[in-house]
Amino acid sequence: MYSNILIPISLDEDRDPQTAIDVATILRAESGTMTFLHVIERPPNYALSYLPPEFLKEQRGMIESEMSLMASKHPGATAAVIAGHAGRVISDWSKDHSADCIVITSHSPGMQDLLLGSTAQYVVRHAACSVHVVR
Repeated sequence: MYSNILIPISLDEDRDPQTAIDVATILRAESGTMTFLHVIERPPNYALSYLPPEFLKEQRGMIESEMSLMASKHPGATAAVIAGHAGRVISDWSKDHSADCIVITSHSPGMQDLLLGSTAQYVVRHAACSVHVVR
């Protein structure tokens, strides 16, 4: 059983974090904690000029509210929202906060993943703790 589980959460419409949450709940020790982490990736600079000035701040506020609501439904869970490169932030956060397990969802790989890589692949390769990948 794990005492400090990190669950990266994607809020994209085609992603369902519930399977990862269910797996983490099973793997968590009775007194363990879970952290739901969402990483906000910065839009490309050329796109920023087309966005209203308050867009990023408002988007972050909505994401923080949604993540807090999600965490409030699970005992021992907290939420965090951080900006940066998803794979790197997840790996670094897990080290900095002594996570002993990461439960991350992954989609079925396609050609773009062979060329670009995926967040789950990055985390599996760089995390200092156990990683459970859920499809």
